Amino acid sequence: MTTVGALERLRSGYAVQGVWNVLDDPGVVELAAHSADYVCVDLQHGQGSEARIMPARTVTERHGATLVVRVAWNEPHLIMRALDLGAQMVIVPMVSNAADARRAAASTSYPGAGTRSWGPIWADPTGTVPTLEETDAAAGCVVMIETLEGVQHLEEILGVPGVDGVYIGPNDLALSCGFGRATYRDSDAVDALIQNVVETVTASGRFVGLHCSDARMAIEWADRGVTMMTIGTDTAIMADGVAALCSIVRHRERQDS
Repeated sequence: MTTVGALERLRSGYAVQGVWNVLDDPGVVELAAHSADYVCVDLQHGQGSEARIMPARTVTERHGATLVVRVAWNEPHLIMRALDLGAQMVIVPMVSNAADARRAAASTSYPGAGTRSWGPIWADPTGTVPTLEETDAAAGCVVMIETLEGVQHLEEILGVPGVDGVYIGPNDLALSCGFGRATYRDSDAVDALIQNVVETVTASGRFVGLHCSDARMAIEWADRGVTMMTIGTDTAIMADGVAALCSIVRHRERQDS
């Protein structure tokens, strides 16, 4: 774990690994932050609310991890509120064209570059409030490509100033493009679709993230150009861990019987 934040590492071309948080429990965030480079609190499909952001920022900072928040929708007040409460990067869902991207990026910067309203709730423990320039530089804007329209307008989206990176939602992307619940593992078309997005984003100089179902998927796509890898969701990690432990014990019991 490095003390340099995940956003700085991504902007410099380095890879980071993170955990997706949907459970409404700051203890789960802290356990993930102990090892991961970032923890993403999911306010779109997760259990919690904005009230989780400040406690999550406290525990992630304690371990040198970066707090990422996926907001519920591409609404300026949701993005600004997440940043005010302590998010260091925001992931904005369903960005399908340049206008969507401009809306998201503008919400992460103050006037001059954007439309963000001044009112940071989060300051460092000494009470120091950062300057506008420092705050703009520290706020990462990551847009989700998860629709057919988003793929069709990807180069336009990448041309929007203030967009730091693209995060691929493979499930919604497959659904939107007519592939149902197929994944890259069972569909050559889905595999090519994701790879095309990865290559296009990388060529633009932005970083690309991917929501991975497991560590093997993260390793495979790291070799194919992804640098922001969500290696699992807390619920799946917990379920898999319990299942693995129970399997070991039950196997031993069968051997002894």
